[in-house]
Amino acid sequence: MTSLISLFLAFLVFTGLFFSYPVQAQYWWNASREPVGLAPDPTTFPDAIIQVYGARTFSWRGHLGIHTWIAVKPTNARAYTIYEVIGWMQRRKLPVLVVHENLPDRRWYGNIPEILAEKRGKGVDALIEKIDQAARDYPYAKNYTIWPGPNSNTFTAWVSRAVPELELDLPPTAIGKDYLGFRMISRAPSGSGFQLSFFGLAGMLVSEIEGIEFNFLGLSFGIDSNPLALRIPMIGRKELADWRVTPYALAAKND
Repeated sequence: MTSLISLFLAFLVFTGLFFSYPVQAQYWWNASREPVGLAPDPTTFPDAIIQVYGARTFSWRGHLGIHTWIAVKPTNARAYTIYEVIGWMQRRKLPVLVVHENLPDRRWYGNIPEILAEKRGKGVDALIEKIDQAARDYPYAKNYTIWPGPNSNTFTAWVSRAVPELELDLPPTAIGKDYLGFRMISRAPSGSGFQLSFFGLAGMLVSEIEGIEFNFLGLSFGIDSNPLALRIPMIGRKELADWRVTPYALAAKND
């Protein structure tokens, strides 16, 4: 049994390294932090908006997982407020939970972010208030452990559980999202369904948002039915339609 588990983990590592996102190999002091144009200009966009972002983490860790953060802009606000956990703040003996005004769609040290969830317009101001309250209640604001948590994804999952209206589907690459501390039972990170987890090292979840997902040593894998997709460690969520080869595609390739 042990050998089977070892072979399975070796397979996951191989496929993850083979197919994983091409992480930018840059030094932190010269890596790009430029915005990529995913967020509306707050000076010309009056509506309330929430955006949850994820980007591959810096250096070799980016082959394994992502860093996530939450950006909000209330109605008529002229700037975005960012909620995120930054691990290296701990080295300065400062809280790792950071709330600050900034550009929401900046590269994460060279790596391009993507939007994981977005809400706009009517009713969003009330959700922003709930996000702020959940951030204030985060129990690990001064604690950070890269694996299995609590880390930046633990924080985003904490907020998402408190604000299920976000309907946030954190991908398997959001390592740390399953960390529950000394709790073993909770709602799934999306705030729907349920989850069993032993310190983010082993467990499972069932949810209308995430589907069925298993977690072993921080690596999450499973299947989602709406639409049909695989949830793969180090790769993320991949809809089966993305891998489908149509006769038209084959014909074009042969031409």
